[in-house]
Amino acid sequence: MPSFNCFLLAFCMALSFSSINVCRAARHLQQLPQLPPIPTLPTTTLPPMPTIPAALPKPGAIPPLPSLPSLPTNLPPLPSMPSIPIPTTIPSIPFLSPPPAPSSP
Repeated sequence: MPSFNCFLLAFCMALSFSSINVCRAARHLQQLPQLPPIPTLPTTTLPPMPTIPAALPKPGAIPPLPSLPSLPTNLPPLPSMPSIPIPTTIPSIPFLSPPPAPSSP
């Protein structure tokens, strides 16, 4: 939770610094002299749209779709998976003995 609070504080600080820059930029733009008006561009005339023929081809005039080839009914047998022997006993792990205590004279 403390890391979230630190992240939230850093995020708020970054947001406030970015808003300061935005405010300074807006004030700078307001103090600039007025820009000249944008000239109007000449308009062009578009050519007329082509006419669409009213008679569309009949549905019977379209050739039929090709048929899909038939799938084979007898499939080859699946390969067999080799069996891996699973050990039934768990081998014991020898534990290390602690080092001997230093002898005192």
